[in-house]
Amino acid sequence: MAECGECGPGYKTPLDAMKGPREKIIYLPCIYRNTGINKPDYLATVDVDPESPFYSQVIHRLPMPNVNDELHHSGWNTCSSSFGDVSKKRNRLILPSLISSRIYVVDVGTDMRAPRLYKAIEPVEVYWKCNLANPHTSHCLGNGEIMISSLGEPSGNGKGGFILLDGKTFEVKGNWEKGNKIPALGYDFWYQPRHNVLMSTEWGVPKYIADGFNPADLTKGRYGRYINVWDWTTHAFIQAIDLGEDSIPLEIRFLHNPDAAEGYVGCALSSAIHRFYKTEKGTWAAEKVIQVPNKKVEGWLLPEMPGLITDILISLDDRFLYFNNWIHGDLRQYDISNTRKPKLVGQVFLGGSIIRGGPVTVLEDPELQCPPEPFVIKGKKVAGGPQMIQLSLDGTRLYVTTSLYSGWDKQFYPDLIREGSVILQVNVDTVRGGLTVNEDFLVDFGKEPHGPALAHEMRYPGGDCTSDIWV
Repeated sequence: MAECGECGPGYKTPLDAMKGPREKIIYLPCIYRNTGINKPDYLATVDVDPESPFYSQVIHRLPMPNVNDELHHSGWNTCSSSFGDVSKKRNRLILPSLISSRIYVVDVGTDMRAPRLYKAIEPVEVYWKCNLANPHTSHCLGNGEIMISSLGEPSGNGKGGFILLDGKTFEVKGNWEKGNKIPALGYDFWYQPRHNVLMSTEWGVPKYIADGFNPADLTKGRYGRYINVWDWTTHAFIQAIDLGEDSIPLEIRFLHNPDAAEGYVGCALSSAIHRFYKTEKGTWAAEKVIQVPNKKVEGWLLPEMPGLITDILISLDDRFLYFNNWIHGDLRQYDISNTRKPKLVGQVFLGGSIIRGGPVTVLEDPELQCPPEPFVIKGKKVAGGPQMIQLSLDGTRLYVTTSLYSGWDKQFYPDLIREGSVILQVNVDTVRGGLTVNEDFLVDFGKEPHGPALAHEMRYPGGDCTSDIWV
């Protein structure tokens, strides 16, 4: 089995990727915006090799040159979409900044365990060449370019466009989208050339989500409700699938099999998972396949508390769907052998807002008989709830972080700001289904040199199931 790099970047198929080597290090951005610590965000390198003397420790920190960037989701310069092209290497990590609109390019190829800054793209480049701002999701394209979705435009209003970077020079080339019709909002995206489609989602208007969540903004159209469908060949926006006013569709994933014409999207506020699919007419549609019920509560922002699904992923064999409920505090595993009827097979509570003895009183809970206990590991009571998740290539380990976004962390989990976030590891039963916490693994970002940090989305050097797309 050829490892990543011997045949071009990544793996030939998703099932080949499952046979890849075990992850030994993880990269993830750590955020100081909104924490009261006036230091730059940084890229942390964490050792996750159980044979290493530095297991579950931060072994390197790469600070950015500026403060208040709000690093968020990262992506690669190239990935499995370019498998077979020996001229390409997965050696640069792309780090968009959600608030400052800077885009950093990090060299992880020279020294994998000690990344270094390669280039910084200043906001003015994005503003002038694309009329976009607030970059979010970065994906590598098969042609060598890099594509980054945006939440808005320079004035702080929403705009769901895409920034194109040259894969060699990392210069801003311009916009991917063409035509006058552009969605009002943006967030995540996934593309599938075999079905000539790109799907994008919507979070909210940047100037309104910057420092917290105001429920009144929902009825004013300031939060997302659509899956936006694009023609992959012409780059035209062709269809919007309405998921409802209170949905806020965030992470979107096609099944990994590039022939599959379906996938899932997680809706944060409605706490629903929708399956999207291609119809017989060639258009696209969606159906709700999972609904996490709200809990009636006292002592919280609203009288009904949603789960707040903020991240989802699909195992590389397209057998399991995983997602979190950041507010309720649980991580879930569903068997999706029947994609229209997901079956809950694993669940574990890792914190959240409904814990016993917390400030919230649960008055009515359709799912639980009693509140979960506070989650404590290695003597640390974990603040926040399960948020970003990443799965090992073989599907047997889930890594979980607890910070969503500094403005919302500050509002919903003030303890998280004071104590910092963590990385947890959850063992996965891939035969019968089931999730159990690895009690020996904890990365505590509450003990960082400059003070507690908010660690976010995770990447492995060899790629993973949320950054690799097979074409």
